[in-house]
Amino acid sequence: MRIFHIHSGGVQELAELPTQMPAQGFVWMACARPSFQTQLAEIQASLQALVGLQLVDLHVSDLLNAQLPSHYDYTSQYDLLVFRRLATLQSDAPDTPAATPLPTGAGATPPLKRSGPPVLRRIDTNPVGFAVFDQLLLTVHPADCAVRDAYAARLLASLPASPSEGRSSPVPGARVPTSPADLMLRVVNLMVDGYLDLRRELTRQLDHWQSELLKPRARYVNWTSLLEARLSLHMLDEICEDQRTAVQDWIDALETWELPDNPAGLRELDLLKVRSRDVLEHIERVVHHVRRLEQSTETAVQMHFSVQSNRTNDIMRTLTALTAVFLPLNLIAGIFGMNFEFLPLIHKADGFWWALGSMAFIALALVLLFWRKRYLARSSRM
Repeated sequence: MRIFHIHSGGVQELAELPTQMPAQGFVWMACARPSFQTQLAEIQASLQALVGLQLVDLHVSDLLNAQLPSHYDYTSQYDLLVFRRLATLQSDAPDTPAATPLPTGAGATPPLKRSGPPVLRRIDTNPVGFAVFDQLLLTVHPADCAVRDAYAARLLASLPASPSEGRSSPVPGARVPTSPADLMLRVVNLMVDGYLDLRRELTRQLDHWQSELLKPRARYVNWTSLLEARLSLHMLDEICEDQRTAVQDWIDALETWELPDNPAGLRELDLLKVRSRDVLEHIERVVHHVRRLEQSTETAVQMHFSVQSNRTNDIMRTLTALTAVFLPLNLIAGIFGMNFEFLPLIHKADGFWWALGSMAFIALALVLLFWRKRYLARSSRM
């Protein structure tokens, strides 16, 4: 577990749980799911001492459930948001046996281990829970706590280089969050950025497969990986839909908050709404791109079969043209093969050469005719 005291002057990491709420700023309690389970009584007691209440049992179960889809819930005292982030291939395996939840909201069925390119194996997700109080944020992460450590490093980078310096944000873009809700949205936005990076990798992989599918002389297509890619895109679409619903519910809840009396409070609430809409817009971008990838994949498969069908038609057309060339030659050979005594050219010394020349002339004329009509043209010239 890591505890941070965040205030306007900077960020301070605490060695243990505080016994009372600081006079300024707010507290961020970030722990892994196993630690949250083992230290639940201590965390509940600390919440009681700091904010005067504890998490309800249902929300505790939600925070401990590694199969829960993204969703939003609230009480009169705090808000609860569960948001699924991308897993980190190896480190999340013990904490999350299942990759993605079912869209119905019930428990998800653990999928089979994926094969194929690493980009497909990246579409595994784990839930991160946020309990947002007025002056405290409690986050429950998977075992690796990658998002927590990444954002904590960014927060600690906002500390002054020395006590004598007056700068509180030496790193560009390292502005300190002003409230627990603001911090939650920043962490969620960091997780959504991971989906945007995954979107680019998926695009490159699917572009490669599409180029292979559209090659007319392609002999081998990895249909297993392509099918897994389509299933992964469907699951990613469901994950993003749950995320969008959860963030939209959070935005709707923001509209019900009581308006502050001072201009600073109004500005902070407006910034929360703007940041929430920005997170929602990022999720919608991922959803839009995933659906476009699904459509392009389906189109590439259909175009692959169309190319193969056109190739088959070209082969059959060539064979038909060659058959048409040899039909009159077979007719001439059959006529001279009749057992009649009197046939034209049969008793002439040069009759064979006349027959052979006429057959060659007819064959050449038919080949030129079919070539002119492009019956024998190459596919690249079609």
